[in-house]
Amino acid sequence: MFLNINFIKIIASTIFALLAFAANSVLCRLALGDNAIDASSFTIIRLLSGIIILVILLQVTRKSNDIKPKAKGSWLAAGMLFIYAIAFSFGYISLDTGTGALILFGAVQLTMIMASVISGNKLHFTEWLGLIIAFLGFVYLIVPSLVTPSFKGFMLMAVSGIAWGLYTLVGRTSKNPLSDTAYNFMRTSPFILILIIFGLNDAHITPMGIFLAVLSGAIASGIGYFVWYIALRGLSVTQAAVVQLFVPVIAAAGGIVFTNELITLRLVESSALVLGGILTVILGRYYFVQLAEKKPPIS
Repeated sequence: MFLNINFIKIIASTIFALLAFAANSVLCRLALGDNAIDASSFTIIRLLSGIIILVILLQVTRKSNDIKPKAKGSWLAAGMLFIYAIAFSFGYISLDTGTGALILFGAVQLTMIMASVISGNKLHFTEWLGLIIAFLGFVYLIVPSLVTPSFKGFMLMAVSGIAWGLYTLVGRTSKNPLSDTAYNFMRTSPFILILIIFGLNDAHITPMGIFLAVLSGAIASGIGYFVWYIALRGLSVTQAAVVQLFVPVIAAAGGIVFTNELITLRLVESSALVLGGILTVILGRYYFVQLAEKKPPIS
C-alpha cells in the first residue's frame, strides 16, 4: 500500500522544520559565542533577512497563492515571533547551549501541552508515556553539561519558549502557510525599528556575524517557519510539542560537526530515548486511540 501523499508531505515538512530549528541554535551560538555580532543586531538582521526571502517567495508563487485562502498573519503571531527571537538572542548571552536548549524547549513543551489540556483535550496513557520518555531522553542528553543558569538568562529563555509555543499554536489554524508566515515577519517591522533605535549605540557587527544572521533569518527562520506551518496541519498539539524535543538532539549533532565534539554513548542513548518517546506519542494518537474509538462495544 502506497503511503498517503499528504502524510509524506507532513513528515518531510516536520523533518525540514526541525533541522531549521536546530540550525538556528547552532548559528546563534556561533555568532554570539565568537563575539561576531551583538544580540540586538543578530535579531534585527535575522528578522529582516526572513522578511526579504519570504517576500521574494510570495512574488515567485503569486499565481498559486491567488487560488489559496487569503491570509495575512496576525499581530498576535508577529508579537510572539519577535518576543521569541529577541529573548532567544539575549538569553544565550548568559546561558550555555545545553542549558538554554533545555529551558527553551521545556517551556515550549509545557506551554503547548497545558494549552491542549486547558482546551479540553485529554491525553491518552500512551501519549503521557511517550512524553515522559522523550523528556527524560532530552534531560539525559543535557544534564552532564548543565550549569546553574543566571536568573536573567533563565527568564529570557523561558519567555522565548513560551512565545514560540504560542506562535506554534496560532499557526495550526493557518490555511496559507507562506502568506501567513510572510506577513507575520513583516508585522515585526515596527518592533525591529524600535530595537534599531535602542540598540544602535551598542551595535557590534562583523562580516561573519552578518553572514550567520542572514543564514539564520533567511533559511532557518524564514523558510523554516513557513515549512513548520505546513507541518502543523497534520500534527496534534501534543505531537507538535513533543517532536520539537528532537531539536536538541540534532543541535548536539551539529555541535559535533562544527565544534569537533566527539560522538558519545550518551548522545546515542539519549537520541534513542527521544526518538522512542516521539514514536510512542505518534502511535498513541494515530493507532491506539483511534483503534479504541473504532472498537465495537462488547455485546
